[in-house]
Amino acid sequence: MDSFFASCVSYFEWDLKSLLIFMVIFVISADFLRNRRPAGFPPGPRTLPILGNLFTMDQKRPHESLMELANTHGDVFSLQFGQKWAVVLNGYEAVTEGLVTKGDSMVDRPFLTLQNEVAGGLGVIFSNGNIWKQQRRFALSTLRYFGFGKKSLEPVILDEFTHCAEEFRGFKNKPFNPHLTINNAVSNIICQLVFGHRFEYSNEGFRKLMLLFDQALFIQSSIWSQLYNSFPLVMRYLPGPHQTLKQIWCDVKSFVRGELNEHKKNWDPSEQKDYIDCYLNEIHTSKGQEDNTFDDENLIICVVDLFVAGSETTSTTLRWGFLYMAKYPEIQKKVQAEIDRVIGQSRQPTMADRANLPFTDAVIHEIQRMGNIVPLSLPHATNREIQLRGHTIPKGVLIIPNLASVLYDKNQWETPFTFNPGHFLNKEGKFVKQPAFMPFSAGKRLCLGENLARMELFLFFTSFMQHFTFSMPAGKEVVMDYRPGVTLSPEPYEICATSR
Repeated sequence: MDSFFASCVSYFEWDLKSLLIFMVIFVISADFLRNRRPAGFPPGPRTLPILGNLFTMDQKRPHESLMELANTHGDVFSLQFGQKWAVVLNGYEAVTEGLVTKGDSMVDRPFLTLQNEVAGGLGVIFSNGNIWKQQRRFALSTLRYFGFGKKSLEPVILDEFTHCAEEFRGFKNKPFNPHLTINNAVSNIICQLVFGHRFEYSNEGFRKLMLLFDQALFIQSSIWSQLYNSFPLVMRYLPGPHQTLKQIWCDVKSFVRGELNEHKKNWDPSEQKDYIDCYLNEIHTSKGQEDNTFDDENLIICVVDLFVAGSETTSTTLRWGFLYMAKYPEIQKKVQAEIDRVIGQSRQPTMADRANLPFTDAVIHEIQRMGNIVPLSLPHATNREIQLRGHTIPKGVLIIPNLASVLYDKNQWETPFTFNPGHFLNKEGKFVKQPAFMPFSAGKRLCLGENLARMELFLFFTSFMQHFTFSMPAGKEVVMDYRPGVTLSPEPYEICATSR
C-alpha cells in the first residue's frame, strides 16, 4: 500500500512538473509566434520572450547604443518593448525621410500608458488629432501675440539676464553650481508669457518646481517608464521610481492649478495680459461649440508642456555652453573679442547683432550640436502603413528618431565628434546653415518653442560672454559626462564666472 501511495505522489509530482514545463514552453512559443517580425518589417536584434528588447539598450547611453545597433542592422531597424514594436531611424537621410518627406504618416504620438495617466491625451506635446491641432494653433498664435520670437520679447530676456548676472556676481568668482539659477532665469521668460510675472531666485516653491522637472525628465526615459508602458497591469501596483514620477507630475499640475485659480479671481475678458488670460477667454467663447477642446484640464497640461518645451532645453544648452567655453578657452576668447568689436561693453546685445557675430552664432550652434540636448527626440507613431527605405511599417508602430545620429552623422559633419564651430562657417568666415542641424527635431512636430529658444540662446549666451569669463575651479579638469534622460544634461558641476 505504501508503495502505491508513493507511486501516486511521484506521479503527481512529475505531472505537475510536466504541466509547468508545458505551460512555460507554450507561453514562450505563443509569444514568439505572435510577435514575429512581419514580412518586410525592418530587421533588428534578437528579442527575449515576453520582455522583447527592453534590456538591449544601455540605459546609461541609449542614443549611443542605438547608433551601434544601426551599424549592424541598418539605418532603419526594429526593437520590441514588451509586446509592442518600435522602429528606430538613424542618420540624416532616414530621419529626414521619416519626419519630413513622409511626415504626414508619422505625425501622431504613440499611446504610452504612463504618459496618458499623467496627461490624459491633453496638451500640445503628446496629444493627437483635433486636440493637438486646436491646442498647437492656439498656443502659437497667442504666444506670438505676446512677442514669442519677436523683437518685443528682447527686453524681457535681457532684463532677466540682468537678474541672473547679479546672482552670478554674488559668488565673487568662487566656484558654484549654475544649474538652478540658469533654470530659474530661462523659466522666467516662459513664466512672463504664461503667468504674466516672474519668480525671484530665492522663491523656494519655484526652486522646488525646477528640481521636480529635472527629476521627472530623468525618470521619464528610464527603464522604469519603459516597463510601466510595456506591463501597466503589473507595474501600476509595484513600488518604484515610476510611482515617484506620477506624484511629481501631480505636484507640478497642482502648482499650475494654483496659478490658474489666482487668474480666475481677477480675470477680466477685456484685459488679457498673458497666455492663461487668453485661454480663459477661449474657454468662455468656445463653450458649446462642436469639437471644442478648451477647458481647465487642457489648460493645465498645455502650461506644463510649454514649460518643458520653453525652458528645459534652453537652460540645459547654456549649462553645456559654460562647460565648452571652460574646456576651450581659446574659443571663448575669440567669441569675446568678436562681441567686444561689434557690441562693446556699453550696451546690451540685440537680435539684430546676430548677423554681425558669425563666429559667436557658430559657437552657439556647435554647443547645441555637441550638447545633443534631446537625443531621441520625442516618439512618433505611424497613422497608416508606409514604405520607408525598402521596409514596410504597419500602422500604429512607435517611431524613435535618433537625432543624435543626425547631429553626429559622419556623412554630414567634417569632425562629427569634435567641438568645431567651423561646421557653421564658410571659407570667408560667414555663418552658414546646415541641413543636418536639427536639435529641435523636424517636420510637423517640430519643437513648439524653437523660435523662443533660438532668441534666448543668442541673447543669454552673448550677454554671458560679454560680461563673464568661465573657467573650472583651480585643480579641476572639465568633465563632459552626461546624465541620460528625455534631455541629455551635464553631470552636476561647479564653475567660476569671473567678471570681465
